[in-house]
Amino acid sequence: MRSISILGATGSVGEQTLDLVRRNPAEWNVVALTANSNVAALAASAREFGAQVAVVADESRLGELRDALAGSGIEAAAGRGALCEAASRPVDMTVAAIVGCAGLGPVMAAIEQGGTIALANKEALVSAGEVMTAAVARHGATLLPVDSEHNAIFQCLAGGRIEDVRSITLTASGGPLRTVDDLSAVTPEQAIAHPNWDMGAKISVDSATMFNKGLELIEAHHLFPVGLNRIRIVVHPQSVIHSMVEYRDGSTLAQLGPSDMRVPIASCLAWPARMDTPMAPLDLPAIGEMSFFAPDETRFPATRIAREAAEVGGAAPAVLNAANEIAVAAFLDRKIAFSRIAVVVEDVLNQGELPEAPRTLEDVLRVDEDARSRATRILEPA
Repeated sequence: MRSISILGATGSVGEQTLDLVRRNPAEWNVVALTANSNVAALAASAREFGAQVAVVADESRLGELRDALAGSGIEAAAGRGALCEAASRPVDMTVAAIVGCAGLGPVMAAIEQGGTIALANKEALVSAGEVMTAAVARHGATLLPVDSEHNAIFQCLAGGRIEDVRSITLTASGGPLRTVDDLSAVTPEQAIAHPNWDMGAKISVDSATMFNKGLELIEAHHLFPVGLNRIRIVVHPQSVIHSMVEYRDGSTLAQLGPSDMRVPIASCLAWPARMDTPMAPLDLPAIGEMSFFAPDETRFPATRIAREAAEVGGAAPAVLNAANEIAVAAFLDRKIAFSRIAVVVEDVLNQGELPEAPRTLEDVLRVDEDARSRATRILEPA
């Protein structure tokens, strides 16, 4: 039996991880479960899986969580410090699925305890890439990518040497708006209606703007250091091929699978072995055909903006991520048009001199806070 903590247990990735644990109860001992504010779901899962501790990020919900866990013997805690403390408890596997930069502190705490981290929080690696990878090396931790694209690359690299890689190709579905003419009129409901994946609102909007793929490009740059010029993006609407690796001998390996996050999650949970999932085998004749297109960076400039931020390096990716989170939240609150999200992000990046490259977690958090403030000021009515 292996021990596991799930940070962000009530989100999409967290729930799908728990589904796999539920199917293999003899293999897992659940130590910590965390959530942002969904106390009912958190308490129910903590009771079902016999967690040692349940943590809610919203400190005002602590009393509610304690009541929900009364008589269970499960420890209840709340707040950012409690999240990091729970993440620092030694376990065999930590699934890091807290959305956004809010997950950065807990991810770093998990890295510092030196176990294996299945990383589903791309924003943490985007904002703190050099800081995080240095911490992984320093503490002897193992980082496994949960994102379907990066997990696909990880699988395609198994047994291969990074120095033999000619290029990496990240595939993108193109989101729900690829064929929509007037992007300025897009509603939040349209933007989150992803054609292939069932995801939360923020990541669904990122998929619609293509910022999700831009963030993934930066993440891939840190996970698989082949050079930015060797990381490509191609639109593949069917979402059957999740990524590809081309080797210098002309061979290209691709990972295919259904559009279900339980596949890459299972890859991480069982690594270096494999485990059963409830997914049906791919029916290639039913799929019929697969198509590929170059990204339209005129209508969807996010991938260009992200690549430029990655080329600048230093604080630029953290600024990009923070500005995007603020702009997406404003769009979901119907305060700005969909087409303005990328404009806001680029304006923040181009607004004066960038901060110095962060060297510590505290530096990253300061850059993040400053960028959020600048994005908020840009969004304020004149």
